[in-house]
Amino acid sequence: MHETADTARFILLSTSHPGNVGAAARAMKVMGFSDLVLVAPRDAGIAAHPQARAMASGAADILDRVRVVATLAQALDGVSWLGATAMTPRDFGPPTHAPRELFPALAASGERVAFLFGSERVGLGNDDVYRCHACLSIPTDPAYGSLNLAQAVQIIAYDWRQALGGFAPRARSTEPALASAAQVQGALDHWRQALLEIGFLDPDAPRKLMPRLNQLANRARLTTEEVNILRGIARAIADRG
Repeated sequence: MHETADTARFILLSTSHPGNVGAAARAMKVMGFSDLVLVAPRDAGIAAHPQARAMASGAADILDRVRVVATLAQALDGVSWLGATAMTPRDFGPPTHAPRELFPALAASGERVAFLFGSERVGLGNDDVYRCHACLSIPTDPAYGSLNLAQAVQIIAYDWRQALGGFAPRARSTEPALASAAQVQGALDHWRQALLEIGFLDPDAPRKLMPRLNQLANRARLTTEEVNILRGIARAIADRG
């Protein structure tokens, strides 16, 4: 896994909805990014709006550090590669790529990248797209490709993080302890007695019942708790007998 340092800037152009700014900040933070720049938003204080704070849901620190600038040129300081997220086909402009196919080579290049997102209502204008080195097209159903702004930020942030090496999955539960061979044999002996008591196992014609149950237990890779449950069932059978 690669370092989690910011390797990308996320630039939102002419954003009008504070909820989208907050949701975009959340989308960035879960992927380990925090460099957010707003270019000419409808309201210069949009990041402080209560709805933005609510939608950030734990990513308010990104909103606290957000930069608000008047022009796209001001947002590009230190950037060497700029990608446009644009749905509308154009006669002229940079080459179009799916993010996942382009990002591995881009990540390896060491470029300081920025991803540009247009306004909710009209997206990106031609002049904005012409500034970019590539147009990033998120593969969607051709019949309906409309993505919410924050959804688009999330997909781009995820694919970029994966290109950088990703994060290792974290276990959400503890690994159960496997039962020892002795514990499994003890449970099988217990079951043998229970099956004899209820007449399911005929000791004169066992028909390999117990070896088959042994194979079943081996395939199941029983945990200690599962062995205890099986022994409890066997005990209940014996008690009813």
